[in-house]
Parts: sequence; C-alpha cells; structure tokens
Amino acid sequence: MHTGREYNFDGLVGPSHNYAGLSFGNVASLGNVKSASNPKQAALQGLAKMRELAARGFAQALLPPQARPDFRLLRRIGFAGTDADVLARAWREAPVILACAWSASPMWTANAATVSPSADSFDGRVHFTAANLNNKLHRSGEHEQSTRTLRALFGNQRHFAVHDALPSTPAFGDEGAANHTRLAASHGDKGVQLFVYGRVEFDPSAPSPKRYPARQTLEASQAIARLHGLDAGRTVFASQNPAIIDQGVFHNDVIAVGNANVLFYHEQAFADEAAVLNRLRAAMDGVGAQLAPVRVDTRAVSVADAVTSYLFNSQLLSKPDGAMALVIPHECRENQAVSRFLEQLVANQGAIDELIEFDLHQSMRNGGGPACLRLRVALSAAEANAMHQGVIMTEALYARLVDWVDRHYRDRLEPKDLADPQLAIECALALEELMRILDLPTLYDLS
Repeated sequence: MHTGREYNFDGLVGPSHNYAGLSFGNVASLGNVKSASNPKQAALQGLAKMRELAARGFAQALLPPQARPDFRLLRRIGFAGTDADVLARAWREAPVILACAWSASPMWTANAATVSPSADSFDGRVHFTAANLNNKLHRSGEHEQSTRTLRALFGNQRHFAVHDALPSTPAFGDEGAANHTRLAASHGDKGVQLFVYGRVEFDPSAPSPKRYPARQTLEASQAIARLHGLDAGRTVFASQNPAIIDQGVFHNDVIAVGNANVLFYHEQAFADEAAVLNRLRAAMDGVGAQLAPVRVDTRAVSVADAVTSYLFNSQLLSKPDGAMALVIPHECRENQAVSRFLEQLVANQGAIDELIEFDLHQSMRNGGGPACLRLRVALSAAEANAMHQGVIMTEALYARLVDWVDRHYRDRLEPKDLADPQLAIECALALEELMRILDLPTLYDLS
C-alpha cells in the first residue's frame, strides 16, 4: 500500500455572491433567481465547514474566488468606456449578460478541473485539466483563471502537470470533477477512474436528455483520460441516465458520489446500472480492490427528493478507523424521506457510519451543496509538501479569513447592485488583500 491523503480544496465564496439563476437545468439555482443574497453569510458558512473538517483531521485547503465582474467579457461584446460606463450600459441593455459577468459560480470548485493522482498516471505526476464549462456563458471563461490558480498552487513540474482546458466546442463539453469519481483501496493506491457523460457528440443515436442540456460529453472524458495517461483497463466511461438529467440532475455528483472502494449512488443514476457495476468490479479486481456499492432505491428516496436535498452532493470522507463519514447539508434533515434513509444508513453500521451536518443555506440556494464546493486532490506526502502551503486551512488562516470577510463583504446583495461601480471596487480591493493573506502572486486579470 502506498501512502496518500486526499485534500479537499473548497471554493472560497467571493464578495459578489449573488443569485442570478443563470444555470438552466439547475433547479435550485433557477428557483432563487433574482432574490437577495448574503455574501458575508455565504463565505462564513463555507469557512466554518472548512475549519471543522480540518479540525477533525481531514486534509483541507481552499481555492480563492475569481475576479468579478468580468470586465473583459463585457468589453469584448461592445460595452466601452470607464468601468462605471460599462456597468451602467450593460445594466440598461443586457442585464442578463451583466449577471453573467458577475457570476458566483466559480465557488463550485468541483467544476474547476478533473484531477488524476500520480498513482494512476503514466508519468507518476498528479494531472489536472481545467474544465472548459462551455455549456454556459457565465462559466465559459472560468477555465482561464482556474488554470492560473492551479499552476500557482501546483507549480512544481516534477510532481504536477496542469493542462489547458479542452477546446471550447460542444464536442468537448467538460464540467470537471462533478462528473468524475475515483475508486481505489486507498487514496495512495492505484485506482479506477469513472467518467460519467450525458451525451455523445458524434453518435446521434446515443441516449440524451430532452428537456435539459447534457453538459459532459463522452469525447471530453476520453480526451482527459488520454491527457492524464490513464490505463485503459482502469478507466470506465458510463452514460448518465438521460431521464434524470431532465429531472434536474445536471451533474453526476447530484446523483452519485464515490470514495475509496465505496460508490454511493441512486438506482436511476446510470443509463445501464448493471453494466456500469460490472465494469467497475472488473477494473477494481485489477488493482486488488473490491467494489462496495451502496445503492439507494427509488422507493426509499425519489430523484426529486435527492435533487431538492442534495443527498448525493454530499462529501464522502475516509476516517482514520477505516469507516466513512458523509458530509451533508442541513437540507437533508428537512426532507423526511432523505432524513429517514440517512438514519437507517448509519444505524446499519456499514461502510458509512457517521453523518456530519453543515448549514450551507446560501450555497444551497445558489444550486450546490458540500460536494460542489470542493475539488478532491489525492497527494503523497512529497506532493503535499511540494504544493503551495498558503491555502491549507489552519486555525490561524481561518481567523484571518473571517476578519477579511467581515471587513470586505456586504451582508445583502440585490440584482440592482450589480450595476454599482462601488461594488466592483470593493471586490477588487478584497481580492488584492486576499492574495497577501494566501501568500500568492496576483491571479487576476482585471482589464
């Protein structure tokens, strides 16, 4: 067995956190469109989660927010003049595009990239590919800063390889780790990588949803596997059930989550459940691990209940005793069917024997739960030492960030505030100070 530890890089919610409802197919996001948000509360809720998990002994780090608004986007499409002029005209003429420029979506770091640990890659390095997120305008530019950030944190090329995003064309629609799961005996051992896709660009006969878009293509998943140098015998590509995409399951991490040898999933998650499990079992046999599926029947939890509670968008974490904890949002307790299922799950004393609950209301209202907020990176001790240390959550960093949030964040943000040039100034000053706190060079293109 090789030593290895999984680090969860949570997205630090930015000072312009808002509910624009831009993500068609994300039921929670659409349900709160244009309501007032609380950026300060959102950031503090996320920080509290990071702090508690770090205190429990889990490896916890963060990814900084992206610069907002995206003036570069607005100027590229014809809004000219001073920053104030740009905001005012965009508010008058194209308020939806202005909202795209202020998008809070980079907080969902599960979409930042796909990550393959060194135990699986051809050259023994950790590989990252930033997701192009080209299905939505408000996310399509994120990969540029995601790549800069990842290269700043993982710049040691002896240990890490950070690839550019795939071509921004529908054929290579890529939403990152939200559609990717790694299964292994332990984080440091060779593992099996499961890529879940919603459609096949070059096979129109392949199943695809009818109501909501499928954001991940098979072609994108295959390209990432090639870039990362993955062994074909330990790589599984699975078609997501198109019927559940049409019920609001816009990413696989809304309906399934894996950790170590456990796959926690809803019975309707995949287009062909039996075939996926058989391929995973065969691949895991090749690395000396045994798949432990935890199946949730529709009779116990409907797809609708799974979507509204974000049951499967929970984090599944390995504890030192070998058992696993499930990190859930408070909304799981508010759903009677889900709460009942979880109590039975823990009472059974199987692989998952503990629930860790957090209040992530601000995050949940914007369309994502605990798993959306984090990018998982399995690292050896040498790799962990080689990455940038300033983003690792400690009690001292937590205290500095809480003070920073208290001084820079508003506690109420309404849609009309996106036209306020003062908000743009506040955000720029906040991020400038954050770079000093995290001991990073500036990551932002504010042109």
